[in-house]
Formats: sequence, structure tokens, C-alpha cells
Amino acid sequence: MRKFVLVLFYFTFLSMDAQKKLPYYEIPEAAKEFTPGTTASRMIDGLGFRYYWATEGLKEKDLAFKPNSEARTTLETIDHILGLSQVILNATLKKANGDKQPKMAFAEKRKKTLENLQEASKILRESKDISQYKMIFGETEFPFWNVINGPIADAIWHVGQVVSFRRSSGNPFPKGVSVLRGTKS
Repeated sequence: MRKFVLVLFYFTFLSMDAQKKLPYYEIPEAAKEFTPGTTASRMIDGLGFRYYWATEGLKEKDLAFKPNSEARTTLETIDHILGLSQVILNATLKKANGDKQPKMAFAEKRKKTLENLQEASKILRESKDISQYKMIFGETEFPFWNVINGPIADAIWHVGQVVSFRRSSGNPFPKGVSVLRGTKS
């Protein structure tokens, strides 16, 4: 019995450790100074933290949930957030949008979304001039202002939907998450 408990503890610890390796288990330490880049970076960090916990522990029934026949499922909403995270990252990479996402399982989509947000945040945090980052769709370019009120704000909106959907499917938001502090107790 003792061996079983030790083995169970070991695998539980590994599982918890693996979860912490994904970006945004906790919100990163704030920058020392306020600049346009650190401010935009922190917005994305807040999004990443909320997304991490909104999607943590989702089950198949949660992913399939939709409030009515005209709404997206939770998984379709997660797909949309993944696409938005790519648009945000592409702006910071000065890359045009339009590439299709490869087929991925939910865990891969979650990881990719978090990594996209982390990379975009890092680029912005270190930037001296965020006006250089534009959303590019074909021949059309939008200034960084549109990244803020477009994909960043839209992704925050949709993370709230994921939280609402998971509650509706019987899987409430994890306890101990403080979106104000950016920590999990």
C-alpha cells in the first residue's frame, strides 16, 4: 500500500509539474517601467493567465458544450482564440496573416495558444516602438491600435465565454485562481 501511495504521489507531482511548464500558470513579474511595449505586453500576459485557467481541466463534455444551436462549441471558441493568438503574434513578427492552423488535439491547441501569447508578450515587452507592429491581411495593414481593440480584446471576450460555457457544462472555474494577483493558491 505504501508503494502505491508513493507511486500515486510521484505521478501527481509529475502531472502538476508538467502543467506548470506551460506558460501562464502564473502571470509573469511586471516590468519595472511603464512603456507602451510593457503595457501591451502586460495586457497579453493577463489574457494568457486567464486563458490558462479558463481551459485548465476541460473535459470532452465541456469542449462539446454550446449554449444553443446557433452558438459555437467551447472547442470552436478555443479554435477562434488560437487564431486570434496567431494574429497577435504575427503582428509582433511583422508577418502577414492567412496561414491555416494544422490539425491539433485540444492539448496542442492550448499549448500553442499560450506559447503564441508568451512570444508576442516578450517581443512587446522589449520593444521601444510598438507602432512598428501592424496586422497584415493581404495588402491591407492595420496599426497596432487595431491589434488592441481587435484580436486582444476579442480573445479576452472569448476567454470569458469559455469560463461561462464550462460553468454551464458543470465544470466551474478552478478554485484559488486570482486574476487580480495573477496567482493560483
